[in-house]
Amino acid sequence: MPVQLIEPRRFGDERGWFTEFYSVRAFAERGIDDVFVQDNHSLSAPAGTLRGLHFQAPPAAQAKLVRCIAGAIWDVAVDARRGSPTYGRWVAAELSADNGRQLFVPRGFLHGFVTLVPDTQVTYKVSDFYAPAQDGGIAWDDPDLALPWPLDGRVPELSAKDRTQPRFRDWDSPFDYDGVPLMPLEESTR
Repeated sequence: MPVQLIEPRRFGDERGWFTEFYSVRAFAERGIDDVFVQDNHSLSAPAGTLRGLHFQAPPAAQAKLVRCIAGAIWDVAVDARRGSPTYGRWVAAELSADNGRQLFVPRGFLHGFVTLVPDTQVTYKVSDFYAPAQDGGIAWDDPDLALPWPLDGRVPELSAKDRTQPRFRDWDSPFDYDGVPLMPLEESTR
């Protein structure tokens, strides 16, 4: 399953708008048949809060459906599937409360985001429960990945865990290529 940028339709009138942001039927039509078992919600108070690059290894690997419900983020997925022709390449998109976009991140991809404005809230569905023994990450500033985080010269706000992650080249990925290529998004690709 490729990374997918999803733009749910909004039906608006003078009162505001309505959207259906998740439907099993609609997602199955896109080829997304993951069963989501948990919803997560984060608040990042300062702009420039960076979370990632994270993954959960098999047997608890997670697909994610990410959306921003307040503020804005630059959201990125990095192909970490051994044997993939796009191993180490990334796609990214801006998700915001205003644009309503969502990013589907399949198993086998690293995921991270940086907040673009203060008081940003992100929610995401995951296809497996949190498993501390399978939790891992890669350095957000890995020079081999060369992610162009839109920090405008700021030093990002990081967790203690995200300050000490290994480099991509020093990591033995637990993910295998499933034959599905990385589908570039319109926003950014490497």
